[in-house]
Amino acid sequence: MLRNCHFHKYVALGNDYLVLDPAADWRALTSERIRALCDRNRGVGADGVVVGPLVDAAGQLSIRIFNPDGSEAEKSGNGIRIFARYAFEAGYVSREPFTLATRGGLVTVRILDDQAALIEVDMGKPSFRSGDLPMSGPDREVVDEPLTIGGEELRITCVSMGNPHCVVITADVSADRARRLGPLLERAPYFPQRTNVQFAQALDEHTLSIQIWERGAGYTLASGSSSCAAASVARRLGLVGDRVEVRAPGGSLQVAFRPADGHVLLTGPVTGVMHGFLHADLRI
Repeated sequence: MLRNCHFHKYVALGNDYLVLDPAADWRALTSERIRALCDRNRGVGADGVVVGPLVDAAGQLSIRIFNPDGSEAEKSGNGIRIFARYAFEAGYVSREPFTLATRGGLVTVRILDDQAALIEVDMGKPSFRSGDLPMSGPDREVVDEPLTIGGEELRITCVSMGNPHCVVITADVSADRARRLGPLLERAPYFPQRTNVQFAQALDEHTLSIQIWERGAGYTLASGSSSCAAASVARRLGLVGDRVEVRAPGGSLQVAFRPADGHVLLTGPVTGVMHGFLHADLRI
């Protein structure tokens, strides 16, 4: 049983995470315990859990990211920024850029103001190759492919940001559609490790509107990696340029493509919510 364990809660445009620091008595964090912590009726409530900082022998900071269903995520743009805010406030990092290891690869983080309220993450270079997602079928770039699901004929483009995404460019961007088709796409047999899903519309060459169904979390108000994925797809299809405002129900994130290497830079706010200890009555 976990007792007297300290937690911190932050939100990034309506997408909230708990940060659990291994130095604060966290141990034996099972899938069942993660689900209990994220339960909004009986637990603390969150869209996910970030565990860190973890430090290897060479001094490299790393984190582990968990979805509210207890599964582990490779990468999360909002989760990374939320952890960076915590790491700054806890004194683990300063305003100097730092690298952070995730299951989806190494990222570089820049804190842009003295309160760590605005944070930029280099999310790496997007890949459209099916083997990087992974996605079934021949090795190929999955760009503007037809797919019929839930009685609808869709055109999908799939991209890895270190985690898998299936993007539907469409004029029908609605929460109802994301809630209806999102879970079908997430668990479609083409995606052996499931996938995140975005419905996106280019409003102009600098602006995208998106709705998000997140793997392991469901309908989500905002997502950093989803914003990067949707912008990468829209750019690949010639709909937007190198700087894009991605508008989700929770608010806007800024996505920029670095000309030198094609890396995606994600910038957005983080807000503190609370910190505290688990009560002994929460028997997890």
